[in-house]
Amino acid sequence: MTTNTPTSPLERLGWSAFFAEQVEPGEENLVPRRVSSVHRARIDVIDVTGPVEIEFPPNTSTAEFAVGDWVLANPLTNMLVRRLDRKTVFQRRTEGGHGQQLAAANIDTLFIATSCNADFNVGRLERYLIMANQAGTTPVIVLTKADTAEDASVYEVQARALQRDLPVVTLNAKSADAVDLLKPWCGPGQTVALVGSSGVGKSTLVNTLAGLASDDAQKTGGIREKDAKGRHTTTARSLHPIAGGGWVIDTPGIRTLYVSDITDGIDTLFAEITELAPLCRFRDCTHAHEPGCAVQAAIASGDLSAERLERWRSMQTENRARTPVVSGPKGNKTVRKKKY
Repeated sequence: MTTNTPTSPLERLGWSAFFAEQVEPGEENLVPRRVSSVHRARIDVIDVTGPVEIEFPPNTSTAEFAVGDWVLANPLTNMLVRRLDRKTVFQRRTEGGHGQQLAAANIDTLFIATSCNADFNVGRLERYLIMANQAGTTPVIVLTKADTAEDASVYEVQARALQRDLPVVTLNAKSADAVDLLKPWCGPGQTVALVGSSGVGKSTLVNTLAGLASDDAQKTGGIREKDAKGRHTTTARSLHPIAGGGWVIDTPGIRTLYVSDITDGIDTLFAEITELAPLCRFRDCTHAHEPGCAVQAAIASGDLSAERLERWRSMQTENRARTPVVSGPKGNKTVRKKKY
């Protein structure tokens, strides 16, 4: 949520001391610009005056940039000088990929959108939460299409149980009330990103938050009633101003989320298990059959559900299996996947 009120135009764009401290001696004349969209052959940026052009040095790849990034540019030539380190980064590993796919950077809050219908999936929401935790952002579950549900509270209860102190907001993405409900995370200088399956109302919510007119609005698509599957309507990530002074990043729907190289995110999601583990008799306790297991004791007393432990174990196993490891002699390292 918003903590400090921005006092300068640059701070209202999302600039903070974290980025200012990275400006080195001799770079005082360079201008900070923020990436507003990334395309195959170019990136778009904005500064305190609005959209501006930027030129790339030779052999620069747009794949190295994410929406929300801060860069320094020469104000005379518009040439990009360098990208600043990210405060937070939301990324994911693709199937068969050795690197991470950038989704968005320097996000304060991640709105994880799911609708109150067949799209609601505990396993997928847990994966989004793990990624949000690993990125260092504040996750918020946004339950959309509440007006079409017979009893939206059923979904609220399940969502709140996913992680300790997890904020859950239930709304109709088309309603102006959505702006007020999400206002605590959308203050001046704050950056939020929207993720979720296609068809759950992400683009509709972006249009509502940004107050976009029909000509500038993100395209929206419906969902099939049978299985609540939606069509991809957002194909590129983009940064939009919010009426309250914040910024929102829309992202394309992600069909498959792989858990990989995100141990800290799992530990945060399953904090109750993480905190019990040091109390076990054995340091390498698997929480399955060892005597003196504090986790199994919590299950026996009813303080922890066995289903919750099974989901933790499943995430841990997938994370180990999908996290590449570097092997080979120095200077000739290759990436391979662990085998279990």
